[in-house]
Amino acid sequence: MTADRLGADGLRATMEWFRDALALHRDAINQLNVYPVPDGDTGTNMALTLETVVAETSAAGDSMSEVCGAISHGSLMGARGNSGVILSQMLRGLAEEVAAAGHVDPPVLADALRHASTAADEAVSTPVEGTMLTVVRDVATAAAEAVDQGVDRLICLVEGCQRAGRASLDRTPELLPQLARANVVDAGGAGFLLLLDALATAIDGRPLPDPLPVDPAAGVGAMTGGADAPEGRADAAGTRYEVMFFLEADDGRIGGFRSAWEALGDSIAVAGGDGLWSCHIHSNDIGGSIEAGIAAGRPFDIRVTDLFEQVEHVESMAGISSAGPDPGSGGRPPPRAGAGEIGGAVTTVVADPVRTAVVAVSAGSGVRRILESLGVRAVIVGGQTANPSTEHLVRAVEQIDADEIVLLPNNKNIVAVAERVGDCTDAIVRVVPTRGIAEGLAALMAYNPSAGADQNSAAMAQAAAGVVTGEVTRAARDTDSELGPIAAGQWLGLDVQGLRAVAQSAAQAAIGLLDQLIAEGHELVTVISGADATAADVEEVAAWLAERHPAVEVEVHDGGQPLYPFYLGVE
Repeated sequence: MTADRLGADGLRATMEWFRDALALHRDAINQLNVYPVPDGDTGTNMALTLETVVAETSAAGDSMSEVCGAISHGSLMGARGNSGVILSQMLRGLAEEVAAAGHVDPPVLADALRHASTAADEAVSTPVEGTMLTVVRDVATAAAEAVDQGVDRLICLVEGCQRAGRASLDRTPELLPQLARANVVDAGGAGFLLLLDALATAIDGRPLPDPLPVDPAAGVGAMTGGADAPEGRADAAGTRYEVMFFLEADDGRIGGFRSAWEALGDSIAVAGGDGLWSCHIHSNDIGGSIEAGIAAGRPFDIRVTDLFEQVEHVESMAGISSAGPDPGSGGRPPPRAGAGEIGGAVTTVVADPVRTAVVAVSAGSGVRRILESLGVRAVIVGGQTANPSTEHLVRAVEQIDADEIVLLPNNKNIVAVAERVGDCTDAIVRVVPTRGIAEGLAALMAYNPSAGADQNSAAMAQAAAGVVTGEVTRAARDTDSELGPIAAGQWLGLDVQGLRAVAQSAAQAAIGLLDQLIAEGHELVTVISGADATAADVEEVAAWLAERHPAVEVEVHDGGQPLYPFYLGVE
């Protein structure tokens, strides 16, 4: 049966279908940003934002005002990344209009989409055409025109919005040259259109659309500044850090706060109202960005990400099914392949009680054995694009017979989740924000099981900071780069600065990278070989180090990690 008017339950169902659609399409949306291995996590950020929204709406009461309030609060508190902040403001604008009407019918939906578009534009200091902002605006315009022309069936209005949205999304490369060069459409716009698909499912029960395949010829990712820039990549101006926090501040002070931020960076998004704001900026001035918040009010839940480190391999996105919904599942997405192994698998070491125990995340059986040999009491399966949840980390912490815990996430994408563990358990938990295995191993060199968690975390963080890290992975696309043309299948050496070496073999990429990482004063090189590194590769790297840096001590470990034949640490 088709509904021409949605109430509170219909809107709640729409949010659930939107969450499911984003989970189903997350892989494809993430891959819309590529450089020349994928660095976009727009789909992930949008999906995580909707997870929080649905958690709030599921607990909300039966009235439309309660459901809309849950959408507004959940989207604000759950927003992740620039795309999540813009999406949250859009949903807040939509919910505000629907709450006032008490239902969703064609005129209300048209007004709600217009309000959502205005709210999304207001979230960013410098709106950029060819992004999600454009797609939302075009859809809102189409909805208003349809209502003016007499469209009075809700499903007919939604279908018209879908057609307008797809046409708008297809035009985004014409408006944003970076997208044209990458041969992709805007990721945030693609994610927004799934809201319309979710509405259609809630109205007449049609299945969610299957994810579209990504063009294998897609090239280098868009390095845009301004609103809705690709997630996890420094923009064209070279701003290095992403700073996010919530801000308690009087609404009248937000204008001055925005102005202060405009002098410090770009990709600015400020969403919220009524004294609570979600704030996002790309800047080279971390301190100044936070101090601007302090001048306006009280910033909290501050998160800082080094954008130059956000490079992820397309093949590491395995484990998220794109097979589409099972016909017998009512259109809901299938479970993620291997999801039960991510985070859910924990190995623990039985040993004498200690004052402070270490819990770590890793991928690869060899890496796990190394961590255990250095005193780690619990190892959680996880890593690049296989990130455990806070719940997984809490369960691991609570398996350990120790009152104080140091947690090593060993991946930049797990740090923020790890930092929430302490609020979910009675144990004293301190996080050393290790961004890779090499940093984790260095941190463990300073671990003292007899000392407290505070003392350990300080010493371990200092040890981790002394390591220069790099990694080798494989190009998934033909593209151009600052080092010249790159062919799919070539091996890439990456460090925090970005791409440093391109070679025909994993060993040569590692050697090219090490040649730039090793400097005067370095004494130790740690080489962690992965599942894709052959014995000959390892021998070639070791021989080069012996010849070129005979005074440097070399440690070679078999890590067994997937997709990255070499993790490198220099100290």
